[in-house]
Amino acid sequence: MDLDALAFGAHADDVELSCGGTLVKLAELGYKTGIVVLTQGEMATRGSAEIRAREFMNAAKIMGLTAHQMLDIPDGRVEVTWENKLKIIGVLRACKPKIVFAPYWVDRHPDHEQTSHLVRQAAYLAGLKKLETGEPPFRPHKVIYYQTRFEFTPSFIVDISDAHEQKMKAIRAYESQFHRPGQAESAKGETLIGRPEFLDSIETRARHYGAHIGAKYGEPFLVREAIKLEDPVGFFGPEYLWTIP
Repeated sequence: MDLDALAFGAHADDVELSCGGTLVKLAELGYKTGIVVLTQGEMATRGSAEIRAREFMNAAKIMGLTAHQMLDIPDGRVEVTWENKLKIIGVLRACKPKIVFAPYWVDRHPDHEQTSHLVRQAAYLAGLKKLETGEPPFRPHKVIYYQTRFEFTPSFIVDISDAHEQKMKAIRAYESQFHRPGQAESAKGETLIGRPEFLDSIETRARHYGAHIGAKYGEPFLVREAIKLEDPVGFFGPEYLWTIP
């Protein structure tokens, strides 16, 4: 299966919260999209591995994903090991994504940080011809980082105004993780993301980055390398006029 865009997360719901709108938009544009999560979320305060797998599947349908997969790296123990690199290399060589999304490498959750490092290293190693895994070598065109807990100065922001509502539906598919009106949070276990105001903060962040580009909602991304442009005049079209002071 050849994908156009593949997003990696440490846990189910990581990608939906951070760049779900972009994946929804890409799918609506006709691109083949996918999500791979490294763990099954068995260490989460809320829910269980079985519940989170069902929620992951439901969210994938809402987002129109072409592919979705859960790996078996232990939750809470995502580590940069050769074994784990090979698991991601296998996914990359099988799916052949043109671009890869990974979490920003600075985060409060160690699994998120390690996922970032794992994906970056695996994306490079997957292109080595002498690394034999039973699949032909393949290297994505670009690894792009999405924002999780900590902010960064974006390399670019995607306008997700038309995809925001679908993104929030996908997030709410994780009923075990997020607040639902009328349900006491103490019944499921108090967590940062389970607070009633958490989903409001997701929308506020999307509005914040949307305002940077003259859109209602936006999602920020970071790349390590300089971005190559063949035609700056064509790239910076009329939509950029609003930024002129």
